[in-house]
Amino acid sequence: MLLRELLTSEFSLPSIPKVLALLLAELERQQPDLKKISQLISTDPALTVGLLQVANSTFFNLSGQVRSVPESLAVVGLSHVRTMAQSAATKASLQAIHGVRLQQHWDYCLDVAKVSRSLAGVVRQNQQAAFTAGLIHFVGELAMRIAEPLEMAALDAQVPAMDPRRARAEARQFDLDYAQVGAALARQWLFPEAIIDAIEHQDAPFLNHAYEPLAGVIHLAAWRARAKMAGLNQREMAVSFPGSVGEVLSLDIDMVLQQDPIDWTSQHAT
Repeated sequence: MLLRELLTSEFSLPSIPKVLALLLAELERQQPDLKKISQLISTDPALTVGLLQVANSTFFNLSGQVRSVPESLAVVGLSHVRTMAQSAATKASLQAIHGVRLQQHWDYCLDVAKVSRSLAGVVRQNQQAAFTAGLIHFVGELAMRIAEPLEMAALDAQVPAMDPRRARAEARQFDLDYAQVGAALARQWLFPEAIIDAIEHQDAPFLNHAYEPLAGVIHLAAWRARAKMAGLNQREMAVSFPGSVGEVLSLDIDMVLQQDPIDWTSQHAT
C-alpha cells in the first residue's frame, strides 16, 4: 500500500445519522443555537474534519491555526455548515466500512476525545487541540480499511483493530500504519502541526528521543477508552497501563483515572 495512492483515493468519513438529524433540525430554526451546533458537530468525527478543513483552507488564510469546532464556527458561516450537513446526510445511510461497527467506533473516538481533553488540562497542553486530535486519532484506520478491505480484514484475524500491537502489525504488512496515514491526512487537510504530531506519534509518543506530550495524552486516553470497551477490571487495568508513557508525563494510573470523565458505573470494580 503506497501512502500517496491512499491519499489520492476517494475517501470520506461517514457521519452519525442521529447527529446529522439533530444538527439539521437546529439549523432550520429561526435562531439556531450556536452552542448546541458546536456541541453536536464536536461529537461527530466526520463533521469535525469537514469543518476544520474549511476553516484551515487557504480561502480564509488561517492554515494550521484553527484547532477546534468552536474556533471553526467563528470563521465559517452557518450557511456552509448547513450545506456540509445536508451533503453528509445524503450519504449517511449508504456508507459502510468493512470490519467496523460504526456506532462502536464513534463512541470510542468520543471517549478518547473527552479523556484527552481532561488529561491535557493536567499536563498543560491545549485542551481544544487535544479533544480534536482524540476525536480523529483513528481516522487513518478507517482510510486503510476503505482502501484495502480484504487485507485489513485478514489482519483482523491476527491482531484486532483495538489491540496495542495493531500499529506494528500494520507497519509490517503495509509499510505504514494508521497513525502515519491519519497524520498524512491531517497534513493534507492543513490542520495545525500540534494535531498532526499527536496523531502521528500516538502509538509511540516518546520513542527514539521523540517528545510529543499531546501524543502521550492521546496514547493514555486511547488506553482508557479501550479498557472501557474491553470491560477491564481494576487489576487488568493496572497490568495494561502504559506506565512508561505516564512516567514521562508525570501521570500514574490513579491520576489518569481521577481525570477520566467516562461513566464506568457499568464496569467491573473488582
